[in-house]
Amino acid sequence: MNNDSTAHRGAGRAPHPLTDALPTTGGPVRRTLLRTALTGAAALGTGLATARTATAAAPARGTHPRPGTPGEAWRELAEGNRRWRTYRERHPHETPAVRQSLTAGQHPFAVVLGCIDSRVPPELVFDQGLGDLMTVRTAGEVLDEAVLGSVAYGVLELGIPLVVVLGHQSCGAVRAAVEAEESGGGLPAHIQYLADQISPAIDHTKEGDARIDATVDANVRLVRSKLVAEPDLAARITTGQLAIVGARYELTDQRVHRLA
Repeated sequence: MNNDSTAHRGAGRAPHPLTDALPTTGGPVRRTLLRTALTGAAALGTGLATARTATAAAPARGTHPRPGTPGEAWRELAEGNRRWRTYRERHPHETPAVRQSLTAGQHPFAVVLGCIDSRVPPELVFDQGLGDLMTVRTAGEVLDEAVLGSVAYGVLELGIPLVVVLGHQSCGAVRAAVEAEESGGGLPAHIQYLADQISPAIDHTKEGDARIDATVDANVRLVRSKLVAEPDLAARITTGQLAIVGARYELTDQRVHRLA
């Protein structure tokens, strides 16, 4: 959701993405939603069995092999964002040959759960191409069973090693949730659902735009905590096969940085 107000950039909030360590721990919760969201998995590609087989023999991506570890995947995204914010984009993996090769299967190396905001398209801000990212977008990165099942599909069926929960500066969904709570008024149908999911993350230690900005970060951390609590995902985190990280995109300088 769009909102053009400018929030502060929060200096000192997180280290540079290329030097940041990746998390390796998770915790328990439920598992039933995976069966619900994967009921129609055959329609997502060539089928679950084919996806598992194809992932095991993932082809090279141009001159660079598919990142196979959480650290390699994050470095690939960080380097892509460096190109984006310095106006040196490559727009990789868009050639006719790549398009044709993808008819046989997909081998994305990261899942990005981001906001629907039109200013934050993951493939652009990370300078990635066709077949590189599996993106799931909802206002304010709000989770429901379909979203969680989609993330789980990428991890469990395609072997993706990295999930990024990507919030952003001046998030309209977060602003709506904060302002609705402050005013005590309701929001239009369905939009209220989004506000209700974001409201537990509202930072009441701040005021005004600072509250909205802090809640953007807190909401990313809340969504990440829900993901790492899923047993199937937590099991992969424990073995080092998966990392789930929170990050934030700054509209003012186009930088993506990790949230501690």
